[in-house]
Amino acid sequence: MSGDSVRRQIVGRGIPLPGNDIDTDRIIPARFLKSVTFEGLEQHVFVDDRLQAPDHPFNEDRYQGASILVVGLNFGCGSSREHAPEALKRWGIRGIVGGSFAEIFFGNSTALGIPCLTVAPQDVEWLMGTVAHHPEREIVLDVEAQRVRLGDRTIPARLPDAARKQLLTGTWNATAVLLEAGEGIERVAKDLPYLRGY
Repeated sequence: MSGDSVRRQIVGRGIPLPGNDIDTDRIIPARFLKSVTFEGLEQHVFVDDRLQAPDHPFNEDRYQGASILVVGLNFGCGSSREHAPEALKRWGIRGIVGGSFAEIFFGNSTALGIPCLTVAPQDVEWLMGTVAHHPEREIVLDVEAQRVRLGDRTIPARLPDAARKQLLTGTWNATAVLLEAGEGIERVAKDLPYLRGY
């Protein structure tokens, strides 16, 4: 796999998003899912929450350009829409750290190369508070070592082995994996009797 697909570490400023059970309809409301592509979804990330709360983190200038999202428990629950991690990625999120993630959201994020590392609730609380007070500091999501670093503090993190392996080898990118195996696929296709002549 190409080096562009490998995710050993994600480094960037953080954006804290307090609250538990933030579902995919809040991340990207259903009325914005009508397009054929994912283009422009970043404009509508948390749009209803942002309209109701002008001080929403995604509205604040100090978090613009942040690429590490810090979340609570059960983030990405609700419907299985892949538009949610797509919208976050297009907004600029490259990694997420939180208390826990809904299973389908986690899988969709991994399939986009967005690592979702799980840490203890007290560590989530510390990360949110520290990022809120020091938004200029960089967070390091270390996929390989399964830890999160912010300033002098290193926090143990968890990531399922299968997802970790995909991120470290770049095989999360299914299209790239298929393209890399193109010659082998063509060879097998030529030997399949029902594909001859097509």
